[in-house]
Amino acid sequence: MERAELAGWLRLSLTPGIGDSTTRRLLAAFGLPEGVFAQSEAALREVVGMAQAAALLQVPAGLQAQVDQAWQWLHAGDSSNGNGVSRRIVTLGDAGYPTSLLEMADPPPMLYVLGAADFDLTQLGHSIAVVGSRNPTPQGATNARSFARALGEAGLPVVSGLALGVDGAAHQGALEAAGNAPRLATVAVVGTGLDRVYPARHRDLAHRITLQGLIVSELPLGTPPLTQNFPRRNRLIAGLARGTLVVEAALQSGSLITARLASEQGKEVFAIPGSIHSPQSRGCHALIRQGAKLVESVNDILEELPPLRAAGAASPAHQDEDAPQGDASEDPLLEALGFDPVSLDALSARTGWSAAALQAKMLELELDGHVSRLAGGLFQRMAST
Repeated sequence: MERAELAGWLRLSLTPGIGDSTTRRLLAAFGLPEGVFAQSEAALREVVGMAQAAALLQVPAGLQAQVDQAWQWLHAGDSSNGNGVSRRIVTLGDAGYPTSLLEMADPPPMLYVLGAADFDLTQLGHSIAVVGSRNPTPQGATNARSFARALGEAGLPVVSGLALGVDGAAHQGALEAAGNAPRLATVAVVGTGLDRVYPARHRDLAHRITLQGLIVSELPLGTPPLTQNFPRRNRLIAGLARGTLVVEAALQSGSLITARLASEQGKEVFAIPGSIHSPQSRGCHALIRQGAKLVESVNDILEELPPLRAAGAASPAHQDEDAPQGDASEDPLLEALGFDPVSLDALSARTGWSAAALQAKMLELELDGHVSRLAGGLFQRMAST
């Protein structure tokens, strides 16, 4: 991208009153941004309103600083270790723009991309989004990681939002599946400029993603983590992926926004059910009632994406070692435990076992990966994925 071309796209994006939909109308009428700004006010008013036409004839305040910042970021690269991390700015006018986003009603005019240079953005539509709560239960975090790893082993890159909780676990699982293979493992769509990492505690994770994946934003460099930007970010998560898996979500959550947007875009929506007593399961249960596919194993997802199964579903030998295991018929205590969180006192009442005997047995089951220890002295059986 030449500096003049970059300046034209940034001027269009920074012009007051010119949103994404207006930008697309202008581009359809006049071609690239340089063609837009070559028009007379009368010509512009045939496409946009009077105030918008007047604004387009004025150079936005701070444009030069934005151009300088973007140009420096674009060419800074990562020269510290020669690991191949690149920086790209992709526009609607580029042949390499993600084709899956072009199917959306409001594709962003510009995308900032950080990651390996040889990953083809036009192929991102073969991925799957994995989203959920920022404060998941231990079971929810384990499910996110193990499902993402299994999906990665099946050949599906995982898209998520780099947030705490389910997002972070999903990125980690996808990276584990890729190992050292030179392939696209995961895509993080963020709600800030790419010159910052949010949340800060995911700085190391973000660095790993740039080595085996991509970090993508539509927001200008320097944009802080503003609340209003994250719902818009969610539409890109849904738009990039072929389907969306919701692991855990409260009834009022950004994950449900992502699922709704995926459904509106004609994409598949999947949801993992949970305990009826957990607020973090209610969003998934609501999605299932609305028609999302109930998911108990990764094959429930892969059978809905038949063109992608050829990549090879994960075999039992390649399942995440952290994935829940166990069969209730093999142990009467697991049958008594059920799938909802339970205290030792309640379990003692069900089984007649002493507290000491239960503690010893629960420790054994926990070490074997059959039981998860929760806050408040509760235990929960880990269902097989």
